Amino acid sequence: MSDSRTDAVEAHVEGLCLTLGPGAVLPGERELALRCGVSRMTVRHAIEHLMARRLVERRHGAGTFVRRPAHAQPLMATSFHEDMRRRGLTPSSRLLWWDMVIADLQLAEHLEMPGGERVLRVCRVRLADDEPMTLETLHTPCARVPGLTGQDLNGQVSFYEILNSRYGRRISNGKQSVAPVVLDKREAELLGVPAGRPALRFVRTSRDQHGEVIEWVESLARGDRYLIEVDIIPPGRRLR
Repeated sequence: MSDSRTDAVEAHVEGLCLTLGPGAVLPGERELALRCGVSRMTVRHAIEHLMARRLVERRHGAGTFVRRPAHAQPLMATSFHEDMRRRGLTPSSRLLWWDMVIADLQLAEHLEMPGGERVLRVCRVRLADDEPMTLETLHTPCARVPGLTGQDLNGQVSFYEILNSRYGRRISNGKQSVAPVVLDKREAELLGVPAGRPALRFVRTSRDQHGEVIEWVESLARGDRYLIEVDIIPPGRRLR
């Protein structure tokens, strides 16, 4: 239950949020307590109220920030880079690890390839304006992207752009599933949020213009950064 002092701090911080804008760091508890002439406990209660209202967020070891709005994610065959650029954000990737494995029966089935052949695996954190958005593991058959390594996909490089420019392959269609999950400690640290936070697990299979599966991707997207957009149509009608 709030009191007038907590309400005053809450109003002050809400004003700061409007002035500073999404993603800005807010003053610390000590400074806010001095500005508002209240105790740090009162400031803490006000921040908790604002977090419950989804106006601010705490990042472990970094401070309290003005919350960014969640980005709508249409279920369409666009790359992460295309999607972020369309929203006016700068996309990039941080390579965590990569290797080449021999496809077992399950992986071969996902990629519609013979078992026993090599598959490139690349694990990356995908960022927008340097903020972690998704944790992604890409699988692609080495025979369909000869010479490609994980180092090629570090930084501000799009896998889809490489497919097109280097291999003449374009993503034509695919399937994607989405399920809610809870982040474990390692996943949360990589995404810059506390453990136990909700996330969305995307599993995507994409085909090129020849009908070949070119990628099978598992990714975890921060639940506070994504909304899912789905077109609703009457039965019997098809989307263009």
